[in-house]
Amino acid sequence: MKMRLEGKTAIVTGAARGIGRTYAQRFAREGAAVALIDLLKDDARAVEREIREAGGRALALRADVTSEDEMAAAAKRVADEFGRIDVLVNNAALYGDMNIADQSIDYFMTLLRTNVLSVVVVSRVVFPYMKQQGGGSIINIASTAAYPLPIPMPEDLPFVPISGYAASKATVIQLTKAMASALGPMKVRVNAIAPGLTMSEATRRVVPEFVSETLTKAAALRRPLDPEDLTGTAVYLASDDSALMTGQVLVVDGGLVMLG
Repeated sequence: MKMRLEGKTAIVTGAARGIGRTYAQRFAREGAAVALIDLLKDDARAVEREIREAGGRALALRADVTSEDEMAAAAKRVADEFGRIDVLVNNAALYGDMNIADQSIDYFMTLLRTNVLSVVVVSRVVFPYMKQQGGGSIINIASTAAYPLPIPMPEDLPFVPISGYAASKATVIQLTKAMASALGPMKVRVNAIAPGLTMSEATRRVVPEFVSETLTKAAALRRPLDPEDLTGTAVYLASDDSALMTGQVLVVDGGLVMLG
């Protein structure tokens, strides 16, 4: 069976746990050398060991995705280790406001910094390597939270909901289109995946059960996603199969948000 990413090097941010870990594991199975970027150093190293024990190539690095200096050093380390950087998955994000527990401006700014600034910072430090080698693929992870969803809200709210997560992911979608337009002449493709309700550890921890049930019942396929359900789309966007695709947002949500 042909491995679709053989010979490529991929960076996955937020790869120590959850969906990011699953992206990294799938990329390794498809033949890519994978760099795992996360603040959770021990967890990232555990994923690195898993990949290596299965015969793959991996490198775990601790770095803050909002720090240009730390990410520049990490990107150089990856290029030195594997010789090139072909794919970047901007997966790292905060995902904790769907229970509307924290409606402070401080938390709103934290969400924007982590979920939006990180996409800009990491893409900027990786881009020169892709440009020099003649191309690459940047995959931003958005969310169907960026679109109107049938989530019931109390009729008598005491505040205007900040919806920081939704706002951050809508911005990621716009960034994807702007980056794709700007970087296309250098053969760097930029696309996004907008996952629907995905039953990661974070989802099980922070999303109220009534929200999960509402979104599942409203989806055409009537089931939530597992992290593995997203990896095929990521492999497609990372591979040469999508060589002429850029500036696109692929919604993977079981048929909840239907665009067109």
